[in-house]
Amino acid sequence: MSGNTTYLELSQDGGGAHKFYEVTVDGLNVTVRYGRIGAAGQVQTSAFPTVEKARAAAARKVGEKVRKGYAPAVRGGRAARPVTRRQVTSAPSTARAVAPVLWRFRTGAAAFGIHISEDRCWVGNEAGDVYTLGHDGEVLARYQLPDGVKCLVADDFWIYAGCDDGTVYDLSAKLPFAAYEIASDVDIFWLDIHEGVLNVADRNGGLTVIDHEDEYQWSRKSTGSHAWMVRRDDRAVYHGHGAGVTAYAQDGGGELWHTATTGSVLFGWQEDHSVYAGTNRHVVQRLSKTDGAVEATYRCDAAVYSCATAPGGRYVFAGDCASSVYCFTADGTRLWKLGTGSGSALSMQYLDEKLYMVTTEGSLVCVDASEAAIAAAQSGTVPVPLDVKSAAALPTYAPATTVRTVTAPPASGIVVECVQESGRLRVHVVSDGYDPRWNVQFPRHIRQAGARYVVEALSPAASGFYRVRGEIQRLL
Repeated sequence: MSGNTTYLELSQDGGGAHKFYEVTVDGLNVTVRYGRIGAAGQVQTSAFPTVEKARAAAARKVGEKVRKGYAPAVRGGRAARPVTRRQVTSAPSTARAVAPVLWRFRTGAAAFGIHISEDRCWVGNEAGDVYTLGHDGEVLARYQLPDGVKCLVADDFWIYAGCDDGTVYDLSAKLPFAAYEIASDVDIFWLDIHEGVLNVADRNGGLTVIDHEDEYQWSRKSTGSHAWMVRRDDRAVYHGHGAGVTAYAQDGGGELWHTATTGSVLFGWQEDHSVYAGTNRHVVQRLSKTDGAVEATYRCDAAVYSCATAPGGRYVFAGDCASSVYCFTADGTRLWKLGTGSGSALSMQYLDEKLYMVTTEGSLVCVDASEAAIAAAQSGTVPVPLDVKSAAALPTYAPATTVRTVTAPPASGIVVECVQESGRLRVHVVSDGYDPRWNVQFPRHIRQAGARYVVEALSPAASGFYRVRGEIQRLL
């Protein structure tokens, strides 16, 4: 290994941390590569005005990691910790009719991630591709992330992608950046973000909560494994796993209730007063957020991979492992069952009489769920689906590998500063017009004590911190 490169690892016995950190000095540039051992990792490059300052910055980075327990190692000496990818099967539908699909976009790999907003649709697949589309099916942009996308979640107007490499990327601006880094011993199955607080459900049935500054808050181990559900609101965190659904106080104060569901939970949804759990025993169950009581049961004909609701729970939708989609009334009455025509729905969302699904075939499918369209489909009349294609010149965005440096902030730029507070690196706003006491949600891997950065915009969050929007530049 080059004398200008320092390679460190932190690997603990018993399933603890298993990650690496590499620093390379090349003239004025310092490149940091980090991630799970055995993975390619994330790369960040910073430029400095002199070679001496570059070397000093690299030494500080190495020193910080050594103090946290990292030690010099030989790259490739330890095997990568495996990442669990959801193993699913998909049988042909037994429904007598096919859903009225308006359009279909094939992403090229099985897709779990979906988010439908008022102005666009998001889909993320196991190849690490995230696409945005208009509600008419037009493909608008593509994001290329370093690893498979487990899920897409929204927190107000911020969009996040949780990936198999343990990183949660903020996709709200043109260039994605790593907003959260989940410990390498946590094998992510699902996540949710509420007012900047990240909640992670994992393979072992654990729940990990991380705040907006990417700092660990609390964790719990549930009685079941394979936790495919986590939802959060102002009152609690709702954690679905092999033994049912457990609600925890949002501050980590303890268990509020536990309900043993009919079968292992494979997916979860929430409304204001209820949570919905889809299980491998062919049902979706609606549970009261107050005490976990089962309020209604929605019976399907095969294991339920996904579920969603119309606003207020007026209709409940479910997708099973046999490529069928269902619709129920709030009380559990089945209204219809139709074939998807594109495999089994792994996630779904409803908006404005349309049901959007992502499937085992890797397609984002838009179904006309209006009463008239469903009635026509049940009688055998469906539209010819539009097969959407990507444009040859589709804009494609990937996480930045370098932090550009500027000698002076642009007129519209906002200056923030990284400072040491109680042994931790915090980021505060320097520019006028913002509260300097509030912390700024800022990528941990580029924080340097005493460094100043320029961001395009800051948006206040309800819980009293600022979120970055747009490009981040280092101020010399």
